[in-house]
Amino acid sequence: MSRSLTPLNQSTSPGKPATVTARPPAPALTAPSLDYAYDGSFEGLLTVLFTIYDRKAAPNSIQPEGAVQGGLFVQPLLVETHEATATRVWEGLLRHMTAEARTRLFHAFLSEQPDRELVIFRYADLAMRSAQDIADNYADDNVRRVAHLAQQMGREKHRMEAFVRFEKTADELFHATIEPDFDVLPLIAPHFTKRYADQRWLIYDRRRHYGLYYDLHRTDIVQFEPDTAAPRRSTSVSATVLDEREPLFKVLWQTYFDHVNIPERKNIKLHRRHIPLRYWKYLSEKQPRETRFEPIKNKRPPQADNLRLG
Repeated sequence: MSRSLTPLNQSTSPGKPATVTARPPAPALTAPSLDYAYDGSFEGLLTVLFTIYDRKAAPNSIQPEGAVQGGLFVQPLLVETHEATATRVWEGLLRHMTAEARTRLFHAFLSEQPDRELVIFRYADLAMRSAQDIADNYADDNVRRVAHLAQQMGREKHRMEAFVRFEKTADELFHATIEPDFDVLPLIAPHFTKRYADQRWLIYDRRRHYGLYYDLHRTDIVQFEPDTAAPRRSTSVSATVLDEREPLFKVLWQTYFDHVNIPERKNIKLHRRHIPLRYWKYLSEKQPRETRFEPIKNKRPPQADNLRLG
């Protein structure tokens, strides 16, 4: 399926209020319900939303093309993605909701929940049929669900921005492997593009077989073919392509981590709450030490002159 870093390259600020006046009424869905299929992209889903109101046929289901489960007598309507139509729908949503609420729909889509498409449709449909903003209407199941998914995405985005560890290859490329619970690469792209603007880097999502590549000018989506024969336990690039100084960098980072740690204040339960165990295999400081840690022994005993009073 096609992927994009930002939904339709919109630059609308999240805090911009929606236009409440002159809302066009949503068409009544009077035709028999249909099952819809699309290519799995966010632009494809927006095209499906347009098709629903164009045909005035509510969805029984909305499924990615590769996951369609039709019955013997039921063939889903395959909706072809149109960028212009998707852009029209994306911009049109601002007539019924704030930019921040619209962004929540994109975050809900990236959550990869099995019923995300219907949840997004129901949220948008409710917004179009309501006389006021529904973003805080937590009495509605769909509004509450979208808000919860957006909150989960925010936490995962924050963790990925903190837990990514790069390895330098021989050709000056900084590589990192991640395996997040949700599809957060489109959300973390601006952070890494701004923070590491002076170096080439690649962040690879092992679970979804695609990554972000920055070439000193722009950040692009790069797709990889899944390698079913590759061992799942490997979490880094082959040592044969790493920079010869990379093992030293790893040791230096581990040494720094060990020396800033305070053993007397160790709280494993709290530590695992802030850094969940599932991320440890990608963190350099959590890997086995090549050299045994020794505490710093340069502290001098107190001098007798310092102990005298007065």
